[in-house]
Amino acid sequence: MHFTSFDALRTKEPELLEKGPLALIFVEDEIEIDSTLRHHIDLGFSQVIVFIPKAFKMAYDVTEHVIRVDCEHTTGHAMIDMVNRVAECAPEVWLFYCFNSEYLLYPFCESRTVGEMLAFHNEERRSAMLTYVIDLYAGDLWEHPNAVSIENALIDKTGYYALSRPDAKNHNHPKERQLDFYGGLRWRFEEHVPEARRKIDRVSIFRAQPDVKLRPDFTFTDEEMNTFSCKWHNNLTAAVVSFRTAKALKTNPGSTFDIPSFKWHNSVPFEWHSNQLLELGLMEPGQWF
Repeated sequence: MHFTSFDALRTKEPELLEKGPLALIFVEDEIEIDSTLRHHIDLGFSQVIVFIPKAFKMAYDVTEHVIRVDCEHTTGHAMIDMVNRVAECAPEVWLFYCFNSEYLLYPFCESRTVGEMLAFHNEERRSAMLTYVIDLYAGDLWEHPNAVSIENALIDKTGYYALSRPDAKNHNHPKERQLDFYGGLRWRFEEHVPEARRKIDRVSIFRAQPDVKLRPDFTFTDEEMNTFSCKWHNNLTAAVVSFRTAKALKTNPGSTFDIPSFKWHNSVPFEWHSNQLLELGLMEPGQWF
């Protein structure tokens, strides 16, 4: 299904936004578009909506299973604004957003659908889920100059940490059940990353709420939606494994020549399995077994 704009989708087929969970994929470049879409189709989203520049192509088998929306601006504030627009048109619907060359993994995703996972999360009276953006990168940057290799992806097995999140409205005291998380390539190569973009936490799964907006730092105006757990026990968290930072560091002229390799002594092959992320402590099953 193909629409020339989101307004066209909303006007002609509004029922497509009525049943979730919906995956919103924002395409920034032509790298791994098809694998990103196939991955999220297989997770069991009701609809996968891809916001993509008109000139970019998708494989035929993928085109049949996604909703294509022509969109020339898919980064920065334009992406945030579009997520908020979709949320306004889909009240109480679960939404997930990410970019191309990013892949959602959650506990037991190999055998359970995203709908089953969110049904449990909803029963725990949660309206959002914290995800950690975990960097992937190619081991050989000569063979893969854009730092992307699905078959030979590496991941950092350690080097992740959290700091308290200060509340500017309360004398910078730490916010309750909120932390700023760091690690991966943004930590190891922080001299090339603006301070505001070094965090790896992102509230990328949420149930659309009236008058609640996504902010540019990937948190919401409703502070409870930014918490990693409820008050009485730990909740589910998920991970978005992502080549996005590696791509940026190797395509940016200011950093590419300073980085001959992303490999270090804590690099391990990525297994494309949720169990690896659970064992590394990069997501939490909570009470879901």
